Amino acid sequence: MNTALIARKGEILVVSQFTLQAETKKGNRPSYTKAAKPDIAFPLYEKFIPTLEKEFDKKVQTGVFGADMKVAPVNDGPVTIVMDSKNKE
Repeated sequence: MNTALIARKGEILVVSQFTLQAETKKGNRPSYTKAAKPDIAFPLYEKFIPTLEKEFDKKVQTGVFGADMKVAPVNDGPVTIVMDSKNKE
């Protein structure tokens, strides 16, 4: 569980997801005002990928920036932790 990605010969998948910046403290709809606009976010995304490839000396798999994608994780490991921030559990 505390083994480095390189030691495990793991793979990297980069998917842009602005919804991680959602604010949900008020109202019925999430606010995305803290998420970067596409003209700022896209160059960061494009720069991040080759930086990872150089750092880990391996090809990085990517999603399509701004696309509506269906992503399903496969938990392959000893631990999966689900955190509920509302109940602090």
